[in-house]
Amino acid sequence: MNMQNLMAQAQRMQRDLQKKKDEIDNMNFEAKNELVHITMNGKKELVAINISKDIEITDLEAVEDMIVLAVKDAIKQIDKVTEEKMGSLGAGLGGLF
Repeated sequence: MNMQNLMAQAQRMQRDLQKKKDEIDNMNFEAKNELVHITMNGKKELVAINISKDIEITDLEAVEDMIVLAVKDAIKQIDKVTEEKMGSLGAGLGGLF
């Protein structure tokens, strides 16, 4: 394989990975439990958080714990979809995207 073909293949791969990354970035991921419902985008940015109106304000520590759990769950979802769509190639590119 000559160098020109190799470069063209690498550029195609880069475009494909960027397209998949953009698709993931624009997706919404939701996680919820009995106290909170959060939404994050594929960039792992928190987009929305809804706290159940049925809880007592005095139970603030439980709400904080549930927020942390929901965020962790959403991040796991994002990582799973990223791995599925981009495979090991995307994971290996770390900071490039």
